Amino acid sequence: MNDILPGEVETWQFLEEQARRIFGTYGFSEIRVPVVEKTELFCRSIGETTDIVEKEMYTFNDKSDNSLTLRPEGTAPVMRSFIQNKLHTKDPVAKLYYMGPMFRYERPQKGRYRQFHQIGAEVIGVEDAKIDAQVLTMLAHYFDAVGIQDVELQLNSLGCPECRPAYRQALTSFLEAHLEALCDDCRRRYQTNPLRVLDCKVPGCKEATAEAPSVLDHLCGGCDDHFGKVQGYLHDVGTPFTINARMVRGLDYYSKTTFEMVTNSLGSQNAVAAGGRYDGLIKDLGGPPLSGIGFAMGVERLALMKGEGRIEPGRPDLFLATLGDDPARYAFGLMTRLQRRGLHAEMDYEGKSLKSQLRRADKLQARRVLIIGGDELARGEAQLRTMETSSQETISLEGIENLLLAGLTPAS
Repeated sequence: MNDILPGEVETWQFLEEQARRIFGTYGFSEIRVPVVEKTELFCRSIGETTDIVEKEMYTFNDKSDNSLTLRPEGTAPVMRSFIQNKLHTKDPVAKLYYMGPMFRYERPQKGRYRQFHQIGAEVIGVEDAKIDAQVLTMLAHYFDAVGIQDVELQLNSLGCPECRPAYRQALTSFLEAHLEALCDDCRRRYQTNPLRVLDCKVPGCKEATAEAPSVLDHLCGGCDDHFGKVQGYLHDVGTPFTINARMVRGLDYYSKTTFEMVTNSLGSQNAVAAGGRYDGLIKDLGGPPLSGIGFAMGVERLALMKGEGRIEPGRPDLFLATLGDDPARYAFGLMTRLQRRGLHAEMDYEGKSLKSQLRRADKLQARRVLIIGGDELARGEAQLRTMETSSQETISLEGIENLLLAGLTPAS
């Protein structure tokens, strides 16, 4: 787990602000859910044979002996809230987004910690392929808006409960003939969760499954038609994508459209955003039989990719430097009034020398410095210095608040 420090957090704020702005234009509203849920929620939604449930969840019993888990992902808690609060009775279509920390006990790696953060979005109540295309287009729009270009949208379809069993059987039969070449994890799960073998990063497993049957060759008519329409709508609106038939995702609730936004700049862990359809999840959790689709982005990875384009910490518009108790008291009141009116102002609080105060203003990269000494205060004047040019001029303290708020330039 890691700290997000000043100088880094500004980039996070930018990424979050852009999500709120862009998702809002597509009709999404923010939802905030607890970081702790009943363990059974994740066992039912994610799947008991997934790596997340088997190996990675932070689970504990509370004082009433209830089994609770720190959320490892955001979709299941949002669906639990949707069902519990009967949001479908307010509007048959729900567009929701969330942001916040998730928790998984896994090997720390580049851009991934055991407490990590996600920005996610979900659409509930629409089966039509147009909503798949809109969600994918919104995701691509977001990456453009935040200035991250080294990404590629990859699509696949995992079929539905009607056609996936036949594919699962075909894949299991193929894997049985190649067990000797698989790693221990894949040999263990090839029967309980065979699709995950296709996602294994071990080179031997990749080579052994290179000729594995493709899920796209086993889609039923309805799934094939849906996937074709998604691609058609994306072509219509100019959202670029490629097909990756080996993409399976690690959660049991996915069906039909699945997708990842991948990059070449983060090593082997190349997915920076991912998601898909989960048409049966809401019913499985005790809600109405509504379809859904969503995605989540890893904020740590987004921040890494932002790289040299990081957002700089805010610079003070004004630093107030004073000499003496009375000027300091006057400056404190002036600074407070300016801050209440929206100006970023700072001052020295400890009565240091003028030279020390100016060094502090320079370190903070303040745009201007207002210097007030005892003689200047008695005359109702101050010195206003522009730091970039080192130019300085005398200004009147009368009406100084409006003067500074008008742009930190003296009136003509």
